[in-house]
Amino acid sequence: MSLPFRLRYVLAWDHTLCRKVLAVHVRALRAFYRRRARREGITDGETGAVTAIQRSGSALNLNVHFHTLVLDGVFTHDAGGTLRFVPAPPPTPREIARLVATIARRVTTLVRRHGVALGATDPPDEDATHEDAGALAALAAASVTGRSLLGAAPNARVARVGTIPSAPTAKAASPWHARAADFDLHGGRTVRADDRRTLERLCHYLLRPPLAQERIELLADGRIGLTLARPWADGTRALVFGGVEFLEKLAVLIPKPRVNLVLYHGILGARARRRAAAVAQAVPRDLGAAAPVPPPPAAAASPSPPRAPARRVWAWADLMRRVFEIDVLACVCGARLRFIATIEDPPVVQRILRHLGLPTDTPVTAPARPPPGAGDDLPFDFPP
Repeated sequence: MSLPFRLRYVLAWDHTLCRKVLAVHVRALRAFYRRRARREGITDGETGAVTAIQRSGSALNLNVHFHTLVLDGVFTHDAGGTLRFVPAPPPTPREIARLVATIARRVTTLVRRHGVALGATDPPDEDATHEDAGALAALAAASVTGRSLLGAAPNARVARVGTIPSAPTAKAASPWHARAADFDLHGGRTVRADDRRTLERLCHYLLRPPLAQERIELLADGRIGLTLARPWADGTRALVFGGVEFLEKLAVLIPKPRVNLVLYHGILGARARRRAAAVAQAVPRDLGAAAPVPPPPAAAASPSPPRAPARRVWAWADLMRRVFEIDVLACVCGARLRFIATIEDPPVVQRILRHLGLPTDTPVTAPARPPPGAGDDLPFDFPP
């Protein structure tokens, strides 16, 4: 779900309002599935979803939007009281259009109650972010519109490579894409229940970072080039930033501290009564593990011991290996590292460091300095 430009700017710093807007979006999705289930005679159907609140777009611009992974169907109780999952049929283009129109209308009503103007006829709202942090607000406003304040030309658009001015900007039509009042809903990506690898790749996309390291390049003139994952409709295939301009883009993408950007909804919520029964139906599958070895024929006749429940908590070393392909437990000697103890006693720590020939004093932090060539006056400074 993509949001209007003004709303992206506001939700970037007002996380409370962002959670309320997300709640409207998710309630509409859950109601959509329950309503379709009632047509099939299911009165107690409930679906679930996981949302990652994304703050950046492909151009490293500030773009608050929602990546929501929804169970394509509902859970219901059968005659015996067992919870079962009922898949939903594909939605029609008309249903998608009505859904995004409902979300747009409800979100607009919500943010107006909070003093945020979205329509051209709405009175201008008060910018609390500008009052509290004028410099940060100016950088965020420029980032939302694809401009930069600290580049070679203040308030200029980010330099593009490969742009064709006469190229059409219209996107290909999709039956699962609808737009209403600058709210965009894309819902055409589905994964089969047994396709765990594709599901994992989809989750990687939902949780993607602002940029990929392999797409960043330091150019000969000191500028930073960012290759787009997919060329835009106008032919743009890369963006070019100055050093300070690049830091400007990254600064506004950092969320406030202690803010949760991954949320669970519906039957997948932490406090949902039927969550344990719904999650138990999923078959855990370790994609990196080898196939189990069948027992020998002599042991096949003996009763097998009860199987231990599958592990649902991953160790950090396993996560590092799966996500970043970094084996933190691999030793240069060819063996495997093994955890022995955590040493926190300062005298013991200093003794070990001295034995290894390492410094024992805490390094002094260097004072912060302005960027090279930066003056005292910045483009976003305001008169007192």
